[in-house]
Amino acid sequence: MTRARAAVAGRFAESWVARRSAFADAVLLVASELVTNVLRHAPHSPCADAGITAVRGTLVISVEDTEPRLPELSGEGMGAGPRRVSELAAEYGGEVSVEPATRHTGKTVLVRFEIPCTDHPPMTGERNR
Repeated sequence: MTRARAAVAGRFAESWVARRSAFADAVLLVASELVTNVLRHAPHSPCADAGITAVRGTLVISVEDTEPRLPELSGEGMGAGPRRVSELAAEYGGEVSVEPATRHTGKTVLVRFEIPCTDHPPMTGERNR
């Protein structure tokens, strides 16, 4: 979990995220929750890859594992961790989704955020991230 947080934080500058902002804290908490869920619910998964991408004001955190069971992302079946992830994503105009992994039989959980305007330059002249 510490490595995933460090990897995500290490990409903040190129993703136009201010390191010591509430948004950065939310992104790091989401990364921690997603990796924790893999450790709890897919402990035998031989891999768990965490990623971060940012394009045109949208930041996406992804965590992939080899467990094919999909997490409950809505309703009463959703646990406290996924609920908090959904709340944080919504707080920043985003959403949570899950899709089949591309390299194996598992899944990828994706959390999208709109990067707050204070964290990135205006869209005109924005560099490709």
